[in-house]
Amino acid sequence: MTMHADAPASDIESPYAWLRLVAAVTLSTVGGVGMWSVVVALPAIQADFGVDRAAAALPYTLAMIAFGGGGIVTGRLADRFGVALPLMLGTLALALGYLAAGHAASLTQVALAHALIGLGCSATFGPLMADISHWFSRRRGIAVAIAASGNYLAGTIWPPVVQHFIASDGWRSTHNGIGLFLLAAMLPIILLLRRRIREHHSDAAGAPRLQVAPVSPAALQTLLCIAGVACCVAMSMPQVHLVAYCGDLGYGPARGAEMLSLMLGFGIVSRVGSGYIADRIGGVRTLLLGSVLQGVALFLYLLFNGLTSLYVISALFGLFQGGIVPSYAIIIREYFPAREAGTRVGVLLLATLIGMALGGWMSGLVFDLTGSYQAAFLNGLGWNLINVSIMSFLLLRARRRPALA
Repeated sequence: MTMHADAPASDIESPYAWLRLVAAVTLSTVGGVGMWSVVVALPAIQADFGVDRAAAALPYTLAMIAFGGGGIVTGRLADRFGVALPLMLGTLALALGYLAAGHAASLTQVALAHALIGLGCSATFGPLMADISHWFSRRRGIAVAIAASGNYLAGTIWPPVVQHFIASDGWRSTHNGIGLFLLAAMLPIILLLRRRIREHHSDAAGAPRLQVAPVSPAALQTLLCIAGVACCVAMSMPQVHLVAYCGDLGYGPARGAEMLSLMLGFGIVSRVGSGYIADRIGGVRTLLLGSVLQGVALFLYLLFNGLTSLYVISALFGLFQGGIVPSYAIIIREYFPAREAGTRVGVLLLATLIGMALGGWMSGLVFDLTGSYQAAFLNGLGWNLINVSIMSFLLLRARRRPALA
């Protein structure tokens, strides 16, 4: 039995394409548990093994590293064989990782299990964004943005669910339950995605949007990766340190957690809205707009630190930045052929994850050196300016490409 069947050009923007988008969002939301459960389970795992907080964070670190590297591998598989194969392998890796974590006898085993979880989770983000871009032309931007929203929906839905079962049944039983649930829930949905759009149909559908690269393909990919690192260093400052910042200001960590949740909720709105905008002005302009507005929100953090102000600014930050990462996938489809989308999106997502990791650490270092988060916000603004500069350069150099045959 073949993993996929070729679909005709008439399937682009068809009812099946929208059904496929619903399936993609569902898979991203369900499989996205791998990004969030480890954060919720961290205190219970720490208490179980009697280790310090840094050691207990090792599973999270390995999960994020595997998620970033796995995005390239699963993206490459999607380019060659269609998205169903990496999704099936990812689901198996997720289930095996959760079951292994639930039966782990040491923290090292838990950490290694989370590397499997991160690898499996990677198949439910970048490859799905790249795949859905092949099935839409006029509405490609909003389709990609909706697919990317599954990751944020997972962050909204899964943490309270995971916390409830950890409190009632323990973290081991919870992990075992998640593993079995993922197998039952995801595999049937993946069968809906076995069809694969023919490459020349996908490229032809996107031809009016394809642009001639202002530099060589390798240089363009490099510039986009630098931009991805830079924007996410800036993005990570409030996302990683907002709870601690509120604690330093005397508002307490609970207030910071509420602000973070508010930011994430508005990020979903931003992702869908940015896709709508990208369909009208293109991915580069949309990313530039988001980066400029992200800089504005970071600057507002420098000016205001009242409780109400921080709630408002956090909502604005989520509204401004949520569409940035999906815009990279849209840009890839505007500059590169369809057959390269999964791999190139995976590389870019790895760059953004490096930016998040670097930014979270760097902001903490700047705080340690200065005793204030003001300098950390300024550092974020500086990195954000790099992203704005690269997008401005690409926008100035971009030209329209003739339609593909």
